[in-house]
Amino acid sequence: MKRKTRPIMGTSYSVNSPSPIRSSGEPVIPLPLDILEEIFLNLPPQYVVCVCRLVCRQWKVVADSESFWRERCRREGYHLRDPSRVPSNNWRLFYFLSKKRRNLIKNPRAEDEFQGWRILDNGGNQWKIEEPMVEHSNPAVKKNFVTSYSWCRKEQVIDLMKEGYSPSFMDEFQPPIRISDWYAPRWDCGSIYQISVQLLDHEQDILQEFSPELLSFPQWNDQQWHQMEYVFKDYGPGVRYVRFTHGGKDTQFWAGWYGIRVTESCVEICPALDS
Repeated sequence: MKRKTRPIMGTSYSVNSPSPIRSSGEPVIPLPLDILEEIFLNLPPQYVVCVCRLVCRQWKVVADSESFWRERCRREGYHLRDPSRVPSNNWRLFYFLSKKRRNLIKNPRAEDEFQGWRILDNGGNQWKIEEPMVEHSNPAVKKNFVTSYSWCRKEQVIDLMKEGYSPSFMDEFQPPIRISDWYAPRWDCGSIYQISVQLLDHEQDILQEFSPELLSFPQWNDQQWHQMEYVFKDYGPGVRYVRFTHGGKDTQFWAGWYGIRVTESCVEICPALDS
């Protein structure tokens, strides 16, 4: 009686044998797991997940093992910030979220006008986009948002689950959440800068908040860029959204756009230690 086989990516399995065989009938000689793992560690991670793990059961076992992804994290320098919080059964997710760490704020440098932002207050002559009056430390920054003589505020609400951060990962591991914002006054006019960042639950109720006092600049200043930075840690379970709000105004009540400038806003999930 001919044994049944199930083809997978050019390889098939015998239902009566754990050893994989090619669709051509040629047997595949299983490799020791430690050798196979070493081979996988030298392949691109996406290739391991999308190709290797589909070849046969033995390869899938290695590609899905926590030890493999833990070793991959070690070799590439993705170390736990808090050794007491081990991402049990989630080392692969920890690896990819650490490797693909990114700014979750959309359009942080005003390159796409106001796309991605919700305008809360549009006072005075309203928000405007201009070129920086003083060069930013990041040469990629070519534009900034500018406030007017009455309150101008805008916000983004980041859905962490849509960005790939599962509720179980956020609750169990509680990775630090870093926020950053750059702001600058105009040299010939006083101005005020405001920022508020909130961690929200699934109903968008506030769990934690960073809301420092208003920052004021006098008239006749050096109009240099300043950075606001804060890291949320040990915030507990339940975080599903991040609400980022900032803005300001001028203090002279001058028509036009003499208020605070903002750009290069950032919200990052930081599972691993900074290298």
